[in-house]
Amino acid sequence: MLTLRLFAAAFLHALNNLLPIILVVLLFQLLLGQWPENAATMALGLLVVAVGVALFLQGLELSIFPVGKSLANQFARKGSMPVLLGFGFAMGFSAVIAEPALIAVADQAQLISGGRIRALTLRLIVALSVGLVMALGVFRIILGQGLHWYMIGGYSLVVLITFFAPPEIVGLAYDSGGVTTNIVTVPLIAAMGIGLAASIRGRNPLTDGFGLVALAVMVPMISVQLYGIVTYSLSPPLPAPLVPGDAGSTVAPAWLQVLSLLRDVLPILVVVLFFQHLVLRRALSNPSRVFFGFVMVLVGLYAFIIGLKLGLFPIGASMAEQLIAQDKSRYLYLFAFAIGFATTLAEPALMAVGQQAEQAAPGELNARVIRVVVALGVALGITLGVHRIISGGSIHHFIIGSYLLVLLLIGFCPRHILALAFDLGGVTTSEVTVPLITALGIGLAGHIDGRNVLIDGFGLIAFASIYPIVTVMIYAIIVSVAMRYRRTTP
Repeated sequence: MLTLRLFAAAFLHALNNLLPIILVVLLFQLLLGQWPENAATMALGLLVVAVGVALFLQGLELSIFPVGKSLANQFARKGSMPVLLGFGFAMGFSAVIAEPALIAVADQAQLISGGRIRALTLRLIVALSVGLVMALGVFRIILGQGLHWYMIGGYSLVVLITFFAPPEIVGLAYDSGGVTTNIVTVPLIAAMGIGLAASIRGRNPLTDGFGLVALAVMVPMISVQLYGIVTYSLSPPLPAPLVPGDAGSTVAPAWLQVLSLLRDVLPILVVVLFFQHLVLRRALSNPSRVFFGFVMVLVGLYAFIIGLKLGLFPIGASMAEQLIAQDKSRYLYLFAFAIGFATTLAEPALMAVGQQAEQAAPGELNARVIRVVVALGVALGITLGVHRIISGGSIHHFIIGSYLLVLLLIGFCPRHILALAFDLGGVTTSEVTVPLITALGIGLAGHIDGRNVLIDGFGLIAFASIYPIVTVMIYAIIVSVAMRYRRTTP
C-alpha cells in the first residue's frame, strides 16, 4: 500500500514536470494556426512518459541508489586502490557501451557521413573514454584533489584540439560527450561518487563526491575529435551526406525493444554482481528488493522510451519544419528557448541529482532552485545553438568561445559548488532532451538552404551541456557575493 502511494505521488510529480512541455507545444501550435494530425498520439505518449518516470524513480530508490552507495562504502573500507579503480572503469564502460542515446547518435552519424564514421567504433571509443575517466575520477576522490584543476586542464585540451578537428566531427564530438550520461548512469555515478566521498575521512560529499559526471562528459569530446582527425585525414572522400529518413525507417517490434532495454541495463547488473560476489565475496542485502527495483527500472525505462517515440520524437522535427516553412524565425528562437527550459524541468536525471545535492548540503542547496537555474542554462544554450544553425556560423567559434567563458568563471566560482556545476551540465542531456533537440537540430539543418546536416545538424546537445555550467556558476557567484555583503553590512 505504501509502495502504491509512493508511485502515485511520483506519477503526479512527473505529470507536473511534463506540463511545461505540453504548454509550450500548445502555445506554438496556436501561434502557427496549425494543429498536428497526431495530437492524440502525442498526448498519449506524454502520459506514458509520466508512468515511465514514476516507475523508474521508484526503481532507483529500491536498487541502483542503495547498491551504488553500498559498493562504494565497502570498497572504501576495503582500502584497495586497484579494486576501486577497476570498479570505476567497469561501471563506466558497461553503462555507456549500450547507452540508447549514444547508439542513436552514432547510427545517425554513420548514416549522414555515408559510412565514414563507424557507429560501433564511435561507441567503443566513447565507452573506453568514460571507463578510463571513471577510474580517474575515483582516484581524484581518494586523493582529495580539487576538480577545478582537472576541468581547467581538460577543457583547455578540448579547445586546443577543436582548432585542428575537421568541421564534420566537432559537433558530433561534443554531442557524444553529452549523451554519455542518461537517466540510469547519472544517478548511479553520482551515488557512487557521493558514497565514496562520505566513506573517506576528510572528504566532503558536496565538494568531492560530485564531479564524476563532469569528467564523463568532457573526455569523450577529446577522444572523438582525435578519432575524427585520424578518420578524415586517412580515409578517402565518400558520397554526399544523407539526411536521416531518406533511406526510410522501421519500427522494431515490442519484444525486440524489451530485449534492447534489457541489454542496456544488464551490463550494469553484471558489473554489480561481479564486484559484489566475486571481489567483495558478500551477498547483496535484500536481493529480492534489489531485483524488484531493477525490474521497475527496466519497465519504467521501456515505458519512458515508448512514450518519447509517441509524444516527443515527432515534436522537434515537425516544429522545425513548420517554423521554417512559414518563415517565422523569431518564433523559432522563442520555441528553442521555451522547449529547452520545459524539457529540462522534466529531466528525471536532473531531478535525481538535484535531490542528491540537496541531501549532500542540507539547508544550503534547494533542488527546485537548482532545476530552474539549470533549465535556464539549457534554454540559453539551445537558443544560441539554433542561432548558429540559422546564421551558418562556424561551430568552432561558438564552442571555443563558450568554453573560454567556462574557464573564466572557474576562477570566480566557489570551490564547493564547482563539481556540482559541472555535473549539472552533464545531466541535462538524457532521454527527454536528446531526442527532442537532436530532431530539432537535424530538422533545421535539413530544411535551411546551404546547411550541411553532418556539420550543422549536430551540436545542440553540446550547447545544452555547456550553458547550465555557466548559469549555475554565475548563480553560485551571485549567492556567494550576497552572503559576504550581508556578513559585512551592520
